[in-house]
Amino acid sequence: MNKKHVVVSLGHDALGYTTLEQWDAVKRTAHALADLVEADCQLTITHSNGPQVSMIHKAMTELRRVYIDYTPAPMCVCSAMSQGYVGYDIQNALRSELLSRGISKPVSTILTQVTVDPYDEAFYEPTKVIGRYMSQEDAETEIKKGNYVREFPGKGFRRVVAAPRPINIVEIESIRTLAMADQVVIACGGGGIPVIEQKHMLKGASAVIEKDAIAGRLAADLHSDELIILTGVEQVYENFERENQKPIAAMTVAKAQELMAQGQFEPGTMLPKIEAAIVYLSENPHGKVLITSMEALKDSLKGKNGTVITA
Repeated sequence: MNKKHVVVSLGHDALGYTTLEQWDAVKRTAHALADLVEADCQLTITHSNGPQVSMIHKAMTELRRVYIDYTPAPMCVCSAMSQGYVGYDIQNALRSELLSRGISKPVSTILTQVTVDPYDEAFYEPTKVIGRYMSQEDAETEIKKGNYVREFPGKGFRRVVAAPRPINIVEIESIRTLAMADQVVIACGGGGIPVIEQKHMLKGASAVIEKDAIAGRLAADLHSDELIILTGVEQVYENFERENQKPIAAMTVAKAQELMAQGQFEPGTMLPKIEAAIVYLSENPHGKVLITSMEALKDSLKGKNGTVITA
């Protein structure tokens, strides 16, 4: 029997928000992922990194404040650090879970770069908040360096960075090679390390890439049979958190676009997931997208929960 090729996108709930939370969270996550492997799926896994990259950015910034000879780490470096750190925990937890079930299968993390357009409009309107709260003096220093900051009344200032659209996954052939060899691959963590092509060089960009956007791109490039997006809710809802809230068990791309036009999906939460589904299904019309929570995944795979989107 041919294996089903599945891209799984893990949200914050699958990883936790601190180092200790992550150790516990990835064990639960590994159990769910191992269920998919046991069901004869070949997995390519991507994940969020918001809390992790923010923690690293804070640490590197504070290190610079204490030890003046240290240079602050740019966002692209913080992103690379978070990919390695999160991938390390996921791959070890999943390897351990698979071995406990008698499954010997390589699990690898690929440090992944993703090209972005330097003229992407996102660079002119940064939206992603990162790092610590700063004083006005520190905020002015950031502005002088050409960075953007946002004031949070009563709390201070925080840096904001752009979230440009992903163009190409630089290491896609390496990812594809491992996937075709039936290995479990963890790639494009946190949206990938954003880079700008400059002739034969790749230059890190001061930005982050939306992890849902890269999940759609990754699933499309790999021609995966299915894209599973795990988030904090069991299903996609119409009129979410209103009195007339209604779960959506299934919808087509056309229906999803109709609901998007109505403003049904909140920017920054559900909207990027729907957009990722549309990108994937536009290039792979025979595929399927499942949006659900980690807890509801088992039932969703049986059609008892979750939201399925098809072309």
